[in-house]
Amino acid sequence: MSRFRPPSQHPTGARPPALPKEAVPQHVAIIMDGNGRWAKQRGLPRTAGHTAGEAALFDVIEGALELGVKYVSAYAFSTENWKRSPEEVRFLMNFNRDTIHRRRDEFHEMGIRVRWAGRRPKLWRSVINELEYAEELTKRNDKLTFTMCVNYGGRAEVADAAARIAADVQAGRLKPDRITEKTFARYLDEPDLPDVDLLVRSSGEMRTSNFMIWQAAYAEFVSVDTLWPDFDRRHLWYACEVYAKRDRRFGGAIPNPVVPTLTS
Repeated sequence: MSRFRPPSQHPTGARPPALPKEAVPQHVAIIMDGNGRWAKQRGLPRTAGHTAGEAALFDVIEGALELGVKYVSAYAFSTENWKRSPEEVRFLMNFNRDTIHRRRDEFHEMGIRVRWAGRRPKLWRSVINELEYAEELTKRNDKLTFTMCVNYGGRAEVADAAARIAADVQAGRLKPDRITEKTFARYLDEPDLPDVDLLVRSSGEMRTSNFMIWQAAYAEFVSVDTLWPDFDRRHLWYACEVYAKRDRRFGGAIPNPVVPTLTS
């Protein structure tokens, strides 16, 4: 008997699609977009959209567990989000900290390992403390790894990795002619995180917005029109069904069959 509690069932009773195991994406990265528009449509402040988005994220993670996805990475706060109003930035810092504090025990009960990717500079110490506590609490869990990307940017991650590589080259620990893609990947924020198979964005936008640009180099991209607070596991399952129908060749191709022409 598993020591972890199973995810709760969706209120509608919806069940995940019966996809072959090999067709289920191992790593799903999610751009949670549309909170501000959702709030504006209802005459509410933007912060109300962020608050409503917490339940959407938790439901999606439960749906990922049901389907058999092993890694979920969520774009919680980007390096560009500091450009927003001081009031919204302050709210998001408090919100990310409190969300991890509220949800960490539930994640732990379900066997979810919590990780954090992002830059330390500028990030509130109280947010870092909550993320690090959740990482330590859940470090032995293996049902699903949830990476919360806070103060994260794809270009920032690549630049930071390049800086660490340069420091090791300068110190004589690494030879420049030995640097490969595998070498570079070891210097990323979470080097043991597998490549992204499926990148999902809510709200219908078609941008990847500087999210996991190294890991998602060969990811399938699915945009769902639903605004994030109205998103749930059924939208995730839909995106996974779309993914399962894609022909993933990674640059390769099967030669086209050619029927010989008969000549008289």
